[in-house]
Amino acid sequence: MRKFILFILWVMIVLPMSGQENAYPANYARAPRFKALLYYSDTAESAHVDFAHQAIDFFHRLTYGEGYILETTTSLADYDYDRLRQYSVVIVINTTPAPGAEREAMEKYMENGGGWLGFHAAAYNDASTDWPWLNEFLGCGRFYCNNWPPQCAYLDIETLESPVTKNLPAAFVAPESEWYQWNPSPRENPDVEILASISPKNYPFGIKDVISHGDFPVVWRNKNYRMVYLNYGHGDREFTDATQNLLTLNAFRYVVSQDPEGNPFEK
Repeated sequence: MRKFILFILWVMIVLPMSGQENAYPANYARAPRFKALLYYSDTAESAHVDFAHQAIDFFHRLTYGEGYILETTTSLADYDYDRLRQYSVVIVINTTPAPGAEREAMEKYMENGGGWLGFHAAAYNDASTDWPWLNEFLGCGRFYCNNWPPQCAYLDIETLESPVTKNLPAAFVAPESEWYQWNPSPRENPDVEILASISPKNYPFGIKDVISHGDFPVVWRNKNYRMVYLNYGHGDREFTDATQNLLTLNAFRYVVSQDPEGNPFEK
């Protein structure tokens, strides 16, 4: 009887521990999981340069422990398609590729499964931009209007089903920024999934330049590409809010996780 009781105790203690070992919750990388290229301008509008410097710091801190390799550049002149395709994601901060070879390389990269995480001025385009592909890629029209000066905004999260938003509150107050409105709105494009928008509760929105109405998406993805666009990115206060930082991290992780060569976080 004593041996039987000891056997039962062994079964109760050892077997559950064995099962836990087979389902270990952590996946530690033995080498960098992927490469990312952060592209920015240091001669842009001063508030956009301030944002760029803080974005570099934000994404650099995510490399601690060499989980991934982050490289930065202020020019894409030396980045043809073959070089770009080495990166799982290109993080575009406050500028766009120059006409000609740079734009052609970026188009080819994105059309062949490249990853793109863009902020604020990375999507700015007007009548003088002369890059029709950018509007197709973004899934919306040209820049239409903006609030001024930069201010906080109450954002509505439009879906909690996306990996980008699944752990966010239904709404939150984002740090002050200049916010761009587009026409036509990306919501009119059936290939676009809107993730967050300026709440109508903000209207009238602005002090000097006031937006009084209109559909105002600020975070979305074009389902035809591996991309997420985040409309914020003006000034030095964008990384002061934990919820917005989480949104940024989620978007980054989502784009990388969709790599055609496989999700590097599962390797």
